[in-house]
Amino acid sequence: MAKKTIEGVFTPMVTPFSNDRILFHGIAKNVEKMNESGLAGYFVLGTNGEYKSLSVPERFAVLKTVLDHRASNKIVMAGMGFESANETIDNILRAADMGVDSVSLLLPHFFPKRMTPEVQAAYILEAADASPVPVVIYNNPSVASGVTVKSETLKLVKDHPNVIGIKDSSSETWKENLEAAKGSLCVMAGSANYFYELLKAGGTGGVLSLANVFPKSCADLYTLFKQGKIKEADALNERLEKLNHEVSGAFGVAGVKAAMDISGDFCGGVPRRPLKGLTAEQIAGLTELVKGAGLE
Repeated sequence: MAKKTIEGVFTPMVTPFSNDRILFHGIAKNVEKMNESGLAGYFVLGTNGEYKSLSVPERFAVLKTVLDHRASNKIVMAGMGFESANETIDNILRAADMGVDSVSLLLPHFFPKRMTPEVQAAYILEAADASPVPVVIYNNPSVASGVTVKSETLKLVKDHPNVIGIKDSSSETWKENLEAAKGSLCVMAGSANYFYELLKAGGTGGVLSLANVFPKSCADLYTLFKQGKIKEADALNERLEKLNHEVSGAFGVAGVKAAMDISGDFCGGVPRRPLKGLTAEQIAGLTELVKGAGLE
C-alpha cells in the first residue's frame, strides 16, 4: 500500500493574543479567509503558533477552532511533539479523534546531548506505530536546543509506512535530508528562503510563515512551478524571498503578526509574554513594505 503524500503550501498558523488572551475569533477569521486561497492546508501548533507558550488545554482549543472553520479541501496538520513518547502518543490519539489529517513531531530536546539518531528514531517509530494518522517529522534546531534531524535519522525511519515526510526548517540540513528521503518521504521547506530551491530539487512543498500574510501569492508560487511557468515563478519567488527576509527574518513571529494586522485581511495580534511586539517605528517601516508589496 502506497504511503500518503503531503504537498503544496501550508500556513503555519499563528495564535493571536490580546493581553495574553487567545483571540479565538481571530483564528476563525484567519482560517475562513485562507480557505479562499490555493493553500493545501494549515499547520497548527508549531513555532509560529507559539505552541510552547500554550497550555495543553489551550493547544487543543486552538486546534478545535481551526478544525471547526477549515474548508473540507484543506488539510490540518497538528504539532504533537512532547518530551516523552508516552505524552506524545496520548495527545496524538486525542488529536486524531478530533479529526486532524496528520501530526507533526518536533523532537524532544530537554536532554539534547542524549538525542542521538537512534534515540530520535525510536521516538519517531513508537509514535508512528501508535498514530492513527500519518506522521511528519519537524526539524527545527533553532527552537529545539540544537537537536537536529539529519540523514542518519531519516534512514532509520523512512521505510515506516506511517512516516510520510519531514518539514525541514534548517537551511543547513534540507539538502542532505532531501537526498536521504528520496523515494520514501515527502520533504517540505520550513522557510521561504529556500522553498523554491527545494521544489526545483525534488521537494514537495513548504510551510511558509509568509503564507499568514500573503496566502494566495505563496500558493501561486507552488502552482506556477508545477505548471512549468518558470519565468513567472522565478519573478514571484524573488519578491517573496526578499519580503520574507524583511518580515519573518528580521522580526520573527512578532513581524509576521504585525504584517497580518497591517494587511487588514488577517488577525495577527501580538506575541505572548515574555516575547514583545514591534515598536511603532518598526511597524511604520513594515507597513511601507507590506502595503507596497503588491501581493495577496
